Amino acid sequence: MNREAVGIMAKRTNDRPIKAAIDEMLNQFHLKEKMNKVQLIQSWEKVMGPAVAHRTTELMIIDKKLFVSLSSASLRQELFQDRDKITQLLNTEAGAVVIDEIVFR
Repeated sequence: MNREAVGIMAKRTNDRPIKAAIDEMLNQFHLKEKMNKVQLIQSWEKVMGPAVAHRTTELMIIDKKLFVSLSSASLRQELFQDRDKITQLLNTEAGAVVIDEIVFR
């Protein structure tokens, strides 16, 4: 092996874990917040269970508020009483504070 080849094979000093590189890229392109929103919405069934997910007709996040449309008025009233706990569970599952409030309709 010649000296040039040895120099190429030397360890680079700017190596870092792929997770760190992806996180940096998401932040640079302002996609981290959107990705967190998607993760939170996808975790709805896991956190709330299949019975609630089946009666959920629409989920959307606007200005850190999760708007939840439900097909059952009694379920809406029951979930309304636990909205702070549900907010905390969803944010924990998403790994970030994505929502501050839940609005049931």
